[in-house]
Amino acid sequence: MTAYSSFNPNLYSPTVTLTNSLHPSIRSKLKRGMDIIGAIVGLMITVIIAIPIMIIMVISDPGPLLYSQVRCGLHGRPFRIWKFRSMVVGADKMKHLVKNEAKGHIFKNTNDPRITSLGAFLRKSSLDEFPQFWNVLMGDMSLVGTRPPTVDEVEKYDRHHWERLNVKPGITGEWQVNGRSSIKNFEDIVKMDLHYQNKWSLWYDLNLIFKTVLVVVNKSGAY
Repeated sequence: MTAYSSFNPNLYSPTVTLTNSLHPSIRSKLKRGMDIIGAIVGLMITVIIAIPIMIIMVISDPGPLLYSQVRCGLHGRPFRIWKFRSMVVGADKMKHLVKNEAKGHIFKNTNDPRITSLGAFLRKSSLDEFPQFWNVLMGDMSLVGTRPPTVDEVEKYDRHHWERLNVKPGITGEWQVNGRSSIKNFEDIVKMDLHYQNKWSLWYDLNLIFKTVLVVVNKSGAY
């Protein structure tokens, strides 16, 4: 994984110099207010579910409760994302041993052997994402936005890919309600992210949150 301190988004992002305007979602105080309220509620739930998750993890796969990774946010700015650990300790160092089944600048494997039995449940139910409410509270993410890419993905971006980073990454978004992990073509994700930017409104965010709840309850497209 690329070191957190070594990544300079200005070296890679053409959008940083192309425009000084911000997407309306970034300027919206109502969206930020909704993010803060949602993050506080989400973190209260996170604390509650962390207890049984930690107990099961100690028994089944001892190691850290949380996993963090450097991701790229608005205009490519790096931040540290948090999740409940769903893979074996040291999984990042084993990535080269797993076949990438996706096309483009993303990594996906339907039966990734690094995922623990508890981790499979956490991913299927999306419980692994709950610590990200901390990222939302800190302002690095939003409740609804684009999929947060890794540093090594962003370093390979073509010019048009950077447009997807004109809004904050979200815990949920178009990709979450339209296939989740089953989407294996990066260009499809880019199209969804740009579609979100074009259609954005507070009502659209609420609509995506509602659809996300339905998708999570049905456990559709997650692995």
